[in-house]
Amino acid sequence: MASIRSLTISRRCPSASSRHRLQWPSSISDLTTKKCVVCDSQDMSPMTEQAAHELISKVPEWNLVNEGGRLKLSRSWKVKTFLKGLEFFQAIAYVAEAEAFVAGHHPDLHLVGWNNVKIDLWTHAVGGLTENDFLLAAKIDGLRVQHLLGRNATY
Repeated sequence: MASIRSLTISRRCPSASSRHRLQWPSSISDLTTKKCVVCDSQDMSPMTEQAAHELISKVPEWNLVNEGGRLKLSRSWKVKTFLKGLEFFQAIAYVAEAEAFVAGHHPDLHLVGWNNVKIDLWTHAVGGLTENDFLLAAKIDGLRVQHLLGRNATY
């Protein structure tokens, strides 16, 4: 069994009965221990598709998507209820804000229907993927949110 590292997010979601904790297998800990860097379109450029394919194995639940020539990371979940979806978003927001404070990096969050959550990650400032997107994906994967997900969740 892979070793687990964890970090407790100290803020509480208003409707949460317990703290959300980040947990990840040691195989992706190199991504989860890094911090996003400041996104500056003058100093950064989007990664190539080949570079993205090399990193995708670090976040195996995510998909590489090409939308109009722009690479993105995308992942979907089914949550138990509409409110659980919003609670999931809030847990993600705390992780993203911790990164955004330095780097200004946020995911695109979608709640479709009442229980379908989709997250898209890409670096808006450069118009494509950067390592920041993979770092944030790994940190989102580390959230302990099983209590929010439906029985047939795609988590």
